[in-house]
Amino acid sequence: MTAVPHAAARREHVLKEAVRQGLLDPDQSPLAAFVDFDGVAATVRALHDAFPGAPELPGVTHTFAAKANCLGPVLRELEHRGMGCEVATAGELARALAAGFPAGRIVFDSPAKTRAELERALSLGVTVNADSFQELERIAALLAVRPSASRIGVRLNCQVGGGSIAAMSTATNTSKFGVPLADPGNRERLLRAFAAYPWLTWVHTHTGSQGCPLDLMARGVAQAVEFAGQVTAAFGESRVEGIDIGGGLPVNFADDEVTPTFADYVGQLRAHAPELFAGRYRVVTEFGRSVLAKNGFMAAYVEYTKSAGGRPIAVTHAGAQVATRTVFSPDAWPLRIEAYGPHGTAKGGRTVRQDIAGPACFAGDLLARDRALPPLAPGDLVVVPDTGAYYFSTPFHYNSLPEPAVHGVRTDAAGRVEFTLVRAAQDPWLLTDRDGVGEPLPAPAGAPAGRAR
Repeated sequence: MTAVPHAAARREHVLKEAVRQGLLDPDQSPLAAFVDFDGVAATVRALHDAFPGAPELPGVTHTFAAKANCLGPVLRELEHRGMGCEVATAGELARALAAGFPAGRIVFDSPAKTRAELERALSLGVTVNADSFQELERIAALLAVRPSASRIGVRLNCQVGGGSIAAMSTATNTSKFGVPLADPGNRERLLRAFAAYPWLTWVHTHTGSQGCPLDLMARGVAQAVEFAGQVTAAFGESRVEGIDIGGGLPVNFADDEVTPTFADYVGQLRAHAPELFAGRYRVVTEFGRSVLAKNGFMAAYVEYTKSAGGRPIAVTHAGAQVATRTVFSPDAWPLRIEAYGPHGTAKGGRTVRQDIAGPACFAGDLLARDRALPPLAPGDLVVVPDTGAYYFSTPFHYNSLPEPAVHGVRTDAAGRVEFTLVRAAQDPWLLTDRDGVGEPLPAPAGAPAGRAR
């Protein structure tokens, strides 16, 4: 277990500089987000260091799950650090290509790939993991017309069970993902698929993510390795070239400690799936949250404070639009809240129980309920750590709330902070330009002149 040195002090240092440079302003920029590119580099190094090289693993490709943070400059940073990219939609594939990932380092996973999407991926040479027998048949029909350089695998649902968050558990008996390995007849049907399709050379599995213990994840991989051995026994050595073990390393949201680590997970893999390290298989990983979560935070001004039923409430500019999972499922996705003064200095002293509310127009729009924090006042700042994945990068456009600016952060040896714009803030007054209501619509047939729908 490792802690990021002085993580809280680093956030405060970045926050003060962001206020000083006007990146946070109570009138013009009341909400902004930050991605620590130095932290991203350190995390990627830790990932590469955790997995052995040859002869144990003939080749390892670490791909980043684009859904965790699909902002172009973030993806480009990861590509520069030697990562590949795992995509789950045509939109994510387009972003990965635009960010510069070579097709050979992109993995396309989705349970609902259209024929057109498969044609595009296969023409580019992108790796494809089929999610069902029907998808394998569709790929076979496409390859009969046009061969492809793509590596092709099949996703297994190893049905080893779920973790504490049902929505994040993808290896339950009834999960929508993959071919359920323990269902009657499926193992034999998969073997027939390997016999029929010489281009089917990879096995893929992913047990789940947040809320899934490491031993459960490793047992899922063990099932995939065992099946790969069964294919090898039936069809000879090298019939399975590699195993995509997915991602899913959970993140500690309780404090700044980085736990579990990638090395912890590799230890569990060695214990449960030792054949993975026997030198037979290439390996692909698909980590997302564990790469970015702790390398990002967002900051919002407190606009108003009030009291209801004796409990103080701080109304801020960060809510459901940037913390959707936490707002709608607070028990599964609790976030830390830190209190700062208007200039970015951490507040200390006594604490009071208070709610931290967002700007959206429904009662449940709360970042935290009954949380002990130093008393907040209008003009103070709240910081929400551990939000580099799945939060500000994936906004929810409720109430037509605009997307906040996102800034990349680097700090030199002298402590000087350099910001680069990752995503510009949306101007709420220009949102209509995107959806056509900026121009008057024609009146429906029969409507009085001058009236439009």
